[in-house]
Amino acid sequence: MPHPALEMFDYHVWANQTILKRLQELPKELYEQEIVSVFPSISKVMPHIYMTDSCWLDILSGISMKEAIAIANSLKEPIGSKSIEELGTMFIELAQRYKSFFSQHENLDQTMVLDNPYAGIRETKYSEIVLQIVNHGTYHRGNITAMMRQLGHASVMTEYALFWYST
Repeated sequence: MPHPALEMFDYHVWANQTILKRLQELPKELYEQEIVSVFPSISKVMPHIYMTDSCWLDILSGISMKEAIAIANSLKEPIGSKSIEELGTMFIELAQRYKSFFSQHENLDQTMVLDNPYAGIRETKYSEIVLQIVNHGTYHRGNITAMMRQLGHASVMTEYALFWYST
């Protein structure tokens, strides 16, 4: 039986693709429309999730958190100019990179030292990092849902329980 964190990661991949698909169904201008919210537009949220997911994979792969954050921040402009469709492809490719990592590191209860430049040093399980990735994505997909409502459009359900029935 796979580690529960892997199922949660699969949920994260599914939920990202589900929200991206919904965004593709809406008028194109909605994606870039500025509003007063957690982010200035929906077009800033999905790139943020991507950059953070990418950052955590670098950290899991042994890059220091400080360097991984710098690498992720360097992606801000190039990713910010991508279309929803291009982001969808990028998320799929990133998920494949994660799957490759997981196949090489099957023990997700393995620990690593995480040196967070904002919070300090702690020993962390790989599975805890995976759950952080999923939780971060869920939080920001919720932001997108609220922003879509604010702009007069319904979102789409990305509940974990719905994921159970989609697989």
